[in-house]
This record gives sequence, structure tokens and C-alpha cells, in this order.
Amino acid sequence: MKQAILQRLKTNEGILFVIFIAAFVLMSVLSPGRFLSRGNLQSMAYQLPEFGILALSMMLVIVSGGINLSLTFTATLSMIIGGLAMASITANGGAPVWAVFAGISLMLIVSIVCGALNGLVVVYLGVTPMIATLGTSTLFEGISLNVTKGGAISGFPIEFLEIGGGTLLGIPLPMVLFIIIIIGVYLLLERSGFGSAIYMIGSNPKVSRFSGINVKRILFLVYVTAGFLGAIAGVLMASRYNSAKESYGSSYLLQSIAASVLGGTDINGGEGKIAGTIIAVMIIQVLSSGLNIFGFNRYLTTIVMGGILLLVLTIKFFMNRPSK
Repeated sequence: MKQAILQRLKTNEGILFVIFIAAFVLMSVLSPGRFLSRGNLQSMAYQLPEFGILALSMMLVIVSGGINLSLTFTATLSMIIGGLAMASITANGGAPVWAVFAGISLMLIVSIVCGALNGLVVVYLGVTPMIATLGTSTLFEGISLNVTKGGAISGFPIEFLEIGGGTLLGIPLPMVLFIIIIIGVYLLLERSGFGSAIYMIGSNPKVSRFSGINVKRILFLVYVTAGFLGAIAGVLMASRYNSAKESYGSSYLLQSIAASVLGGTDINGGEGKIAGTIIAVMIIQVLSSGLNIFGFNRYLTTIVMGGILLLVLTIKFFMNRPSK
């Protein structure tokens, strides 16, 4: 039993879990009255899901050997278009339930279209993922700014606000939704033929093609799925903020990449686990919340994350180095 526990602690997920516990305990000791307060814990429970869903979306693309720099702009464009529909229907006396249904449906459709556009440019036009998604990110941001004129869309039905601020059996609804997404992505990526194909393509697309895998179709669906997950995160952000704006969630882009890599996902593709990404998200959320409580500059979080990432990579290097 003891040997099994030690073996688990030597894995990437085990190391990350120890770091998470250490970070949580450190923040609790330094400021028990504020960090462990009910308000702060609830705040983390409402914020973590949207970040976590974006990190899973990013991880999915990275495992396939690509990257999605338009991820957060996909989420914000979808929430803006859906938000406009909700605000318009509500302002014209439409039923709140219909307004929420129409708004969320539009958010999903817009994000899926954005994901499909990414997939089209990357897969069928052969543009490098970084360049392609950098271009679409500019496109999506430009559309958002043109629609909102730099302002925020508001006037949503109260029923919509329950999604990002309500509870189910005392558990925040965003966290319930996050758990469902985790299970879904886990089954998709780590327990299905589709997921196995993604890992194979990320490791070696040429070999995958010769193995009979429809590489283009799989990669296209990866970007569409990433867009869908972006819409879910957009729904949560719009509901929590009670508005929609192109700048919402902008910090999540680099953080989602950091969480994926910190969680053990190979930036070159072909390797990564859901558990590692989730724990990395939790580490970043704890550090971000703790540093905010202590009044540190928010950019310090990036420095701390970089240090932790280097620490984890160093530990993994020495652990995996063959003994002489």
C-alpha cells in the first residue's frame, strides 16, 4: 500500500497534487481569516470552472499537435452575439425562458462556427495552427469590438444569471457543470477511439495517416469541440459578470496554455492527461486568489506560475533521468 502511494506521488499528477496541497496550506496559514473565508472559497468555486473548461479546451488542441490562440476570443464573441439576442428579446417583452434558450443556442452556434473556421484554415488550408488561430483571434476580436464599440452588452434575464451564480444542493452550478465537462472530456479523450486517434495524430500524424486514421477529419473535429467548450466557458462568464465584453477572460488565454503544460501535456502533442490539467488549474486558481488577497500585483501570478512550471519540469527531469 505504502509502495503504491509512493509510486503515485512520483507521477506528474502526484507531484502537482503535492504542490496544490502545499500552496493551499501556505495561503491558509498566511491569511486564514480571509483565504479560508466562506466568501473567498465560494468565489474560487464560481471562477474556477470557466478557467478550467478553457484549459481543457486548450489541452485538447495541444494534445492533437496544435494550439488555439483564438480560444478566449471565441468565447467572448459567442457571449456577445448571444447576449445581444437575450437583451433584445428581454427588452421587447419576450419570455425570459425563450430569451435564455435563444441566447445560449446562439453562443453555442457561434463558437462551433468559430471552431470550424479554425479547423478549416488549419486542416484543409494547411496553415500552421499558431498563425491560423492568431489570425482568427484578430478577426473574432475585431468583430466583437465592432459590435460592442468597446462597451459591454447587458440587460440579461435574471434566469440567465442563475447559471453562473446559482447553486444545486448547495453546490455552485458552475462547479456542477464543470464536473460534467470533466467527465465528458475524460471519456472523449482518454476512453474512446476518437481520443486514441488524437493522441496518435499528436505523436506522429504521418504514421497515423498510414494507419488508416482520417487525420483531417479528426483534427477538424478537435477544433470544433474546442470551440464548443469555449462557448460553455463564455456562458459562465457572461452569467457571472451579468454582461458581455470582448476583454472578458483575456488573461485565461496564456493561463490555459500554462495549465496544460504544467499539467503534463506535451506542447508538441501526443501526451497529456485530464487529471494533470485539472490539478494545474486548481494550483493557478489558489495562487491567483491568495496573491489577490495579499494585494500583490496580478502580474506576479505569472511570475510565480513560471517558477512553479520550471520547478515541476526540473523535478521530472531528475526523476526520469536514467541512473548510472
